[in-house]
Amino acid sequence: MNKSLYTFSTVIAGSVLLSATSCQPKEKKTAENPNIIYILADDLGYGDVSCYGQTHFQTPNIDRLAAMGMKFTRHYAGSTVCAPSRSSLMTGMHTGHTPIRGNKGVEPEGQVPMDSAALTIAEVLKANGYVTGAFGKWGLGYPGSEGDPNFQGFDEFFGYNSQTLAHNYYPYHLWHNQTKVMLEENQGHQNGVYAPNLIHKHALQFLENNRDTSFFLFYPTIMPHAELVAPEEYMDQYRGKFLPEKTYNGVDDGPRYRLGPYGSQDECHAAFAAMIKLLDDQVGEIIDKVEELGLSKNTLIIFTSDNGPHKEGGGDPDYFNSNGPFNGYKRDLYEGGIREPMIAAWEDHINAGSETDHISAFWDIMPTVCDMIGAEAPLDIDGISFLPTMLGNPQKEHDYLYWEFHEQGGKQAVLINNWKGIKFGIQENPDTALVLFDLTTDTGELHNVADQNPEMVEKMDLIMLEEHHKSDLFPFEYEEVPEPVQ
Repeated sequence: MNKSLYTFSTVIAGSVLLSATSCQPKEKKTAENPNIIYILADDLGYGDVSCYGQTHFQTPNIDRLAAMGMKFTRHYAGSTVCAPSRSSLMTGMHTGHTPIRGNKGVEPEGQVPMDSAALTIAEVLKANGYVTGAFGKWGLGYPGSEGDPNFQGFDEFFGYNSQTLAHNYYPYHLWHNQTKVMLEENQGHQNGVYAPNLIHKHALQFLENNRDTSFFLFYPTIMPHAELVAPEEYMDQYRGKFLPEKTYNGVDDGPRYRLGPYGSQDECHAAFAAMIKLLDDQVGEIIDKVEELGLSKNTLIIFTSDNGPHKEGGGDPDYFNSNGPFNGYKRDLYEGGIREPMIAAWEDHINAGSETDHISAFWDIMPTVCDMIGAEAPLDIDGISFLPTMLGNPQKEHDYLYWEFHEQGGKQAVLINNWKGIKFGIQENPDTALVLFDLTTDTGELHNVADQNPEMVEKMDLIMLEEHHKSDLFPFEYEEVPEPVQ
């Protein structure tokens, strides 16, 4: 679909067809396959969870999930920013192959869409009898496009279609499938509806409605992404506890107000801790709801984050040690930008209180899900099922992991066990020298040992060359064909 053809009238016209197809209520069936709940935090760092080392505040419900299941210490996001990370998750492909490799926006709302040919986890599960729902932030295709969640396998969607509009916690509207839901309580400068709370209610209702089916709940919350805003009852719990406070002067009026720019915050530290407290409470309510419905033995719950901690809108990851022992933040391919907390709990299947250093990544979720339900995984993906690790069985390992990132001059990275190689400035020069780190002795990636390990450098250079497949939508600058001179 050509984005220049996009109008809201197209969305409205398309909703008639959609409501007659994928949004029809499903005939209830006896649950045969395990339910899957995948909770995706937004910009939550490896060190932002207390069971991963956070000491400034506690995350008791996320810790409870870890006590119920398995903590992964070497799990990696699909990318170091939102859209490509989610594309990698949905398709089972790393960023050298997945269709969306950057955060390209579309006016008036949304992002460049995934192609209709893309096969998502939701489509695979739906084809195997699952009811599928997504609640939170999408960012993989504007409303009504081929990348719209309703056209990528989700029976129900409620939340922000656009990741740009998801910067604001009191938005003017959200989307319920193809219906634009105006939030009258937030018009003007009113703060009547805190969007994560409303989205959370819809997610819990989805669990209630589908308790007798096999379901997939994708829960991509917007917390704790900037802007830094929390309900007053949560701010009160942390106000004055993280001094000296940090202030942020944002956009509090004018034509762009609540349309992407972050609002001001005089208590950034308190707001950040309050947002994670609310996130933790909502994780606890999901766990409680699964238990209340008697679904714990038939439900896998995964909790993780889409990339490393942000420094936007007043974010202060150094104050909170948000990236734990690692170097780097969001938009970095250092460990701090892509290594994430991940917890998986499944009663009577995953050993409670267990931990693994198995190396895994977002593109492993697709084959893991297929493995769980006895379906054939797509042939063209990059992932390896980590179901054996969760069940305590022998596990196939990755030969390597690969990332590319198209901002900040362009970057590539390869991980081979404890060897990590990164290239910078590849937009113009793909042959730039690789820097190499030995994570065994240099967790912070501070010491380049490329000169001492030429064979490893050569191996990683070859992987970077082979794993990057040119994208017409997201080419590096050296791949772009110049316009002919008239």
